[in-house]
Amino acid sequence: MSTSDTSQDIASVYRFLSQCMQYPDAEWTNQDFFNVLYNLLGTLGGIDEGVEVRQAIEKSNDYIEDLQVEYTRLFINGVPHVVAPPYGSVYMDQSLQGAFAGNTLAFYHTKGFAMEKDADLPDHLIHELEFLSLMAEENDIAGEDEFLKRFFRPWFEIFSSRVIKEAHHPYFRVIVMLIDFFTKEEDKDGFQPNEA
Repeated sequence: MSTSDTSQDIASVYRFLSQCMQYPDAEWTNQDFFNVLYNLLGTLGGIDEGVEVRQAIEKSNDYIEDLQVEYTRLFINGVPHVVAPPYGSVYMDQSLQGAFAGNTLAFYHTKGFAMEKDADLPDHLIHELEFLSLMAEENDIAGEDEFLKRFFRPWFEIFSSRVIKEAHHPYFRVIVMLIDFFTKEEDKDGFQPNEA
């Protein structure tokens, strides 16, 4: 396999993980999507996690609504507080849209990328994963590594531990574990199912 093929595969994984963290809706949260997820988990040795997600989906009367309620509780508007806001600046600056968000956007600009006018904040998890996919597509390994070390891993570790600890639905715990696996430094342990 060529470096180009590997870069494209990594870019596809980042893009898939970004999609996984979007607000769930019927347009994409379908059987084809879950088949890709179960396949990925199986490839990484996460068969038990795939079974756990599948069982939660199959026993639900309305799995999309279940996922939407949990997404909202975890990431948008939980009571008494949002469990795990998906913005780096919340963890790094203790405020939304702090200096960390501006520095993240500045890094995007140094790599030739800009945000769309109506996009969410630049340090949102979804945008950071999309940016990593673009870095992988361009085979900018140094840029990808720098971004992971400076702008992704420092806050994601706090975010992921909250999600893993507080998630009521296995889907979100498993997705965060996958993101963790694919964004860790190469010398660290790989996918660790059911560990937090």
